[in-house]
Amino acid sequence: MQEEKTENGNQLVKEEKTMSSTMVRQEMPKFTMDAYDAATGHFTTVSSDDYKGKWAVVCFYPADFTFVCPTEIAAMNAKYDEFQALNTEILAVSVDTKFSHKRFVETEPILKGLKLTMGADGNQEVSRAFGVLIEEEGVALRGRFLFNPDGICVAQEVQADSVGRNVNEFLRQVQAWQHATKTGEVCPAGWRPGKKTLPVNTDTEKMTGRVGDYITIEEILN
Repeated sequence: MQEEKTENGNQLVKEEKTMSSTMVRQEMPKFTMDAYDAATGHFTTVSSDDYKGKWAVVCFYPADFTFVCPTEIAAMNAKYDEFQALNTEILAVSVDTKFSHKRFVETEPILKGLKLTMGADGNQEVSRAFGVLIEEEGVALRGRFLFNPDGICVAQEVQADSVGRNVNEFLRQVQAWQHATKTGEVCPAGWRPGKKTLPVNTDTEKMTGRVGDYITIEEILN
């Protein structure tokens, strides 16, 4: 809260407005930045407009030439064709320059054959807009955000730097979100394509308080 004085000396209390700490249900922040397209080996420019009308993953990592980061990038790349089959674009982002990205891809063996585009957030504005910038260190947390074709974030995962993320779990989430969006059904814990969903779009009243009549814990964990 802040206090302000009026012309006659009276004090008014001004309420500060703070943004939510989550990106979920918010629109993708507007951005434009330099990038390195590893598939072509050329520098390019990317912007939030490039992802309009598409499912999109924006994946932040702390830095090039580190240890956990290349394993995450390589894992996302290994599943690249599966994400593409789901019409889902991937953008990897760190605060490194596009020149650093190029050299990183060319020298790190685990990144051989990389197809991803790597955003260069040199002024740290994109990391800050997504809420993952560590201000005192000038690097981003491991933040991964999934946006639907309307540009709204439906899922996010943010971690500190010592533990890498699971690409298989994230791919599962993309599949689940696309299914839920298409059908109006909802996906229980651990849902994968072909497993049972919960048809709340047609049986809301019947299902209320009776989810166990539709699905068992064995089916959820299987």
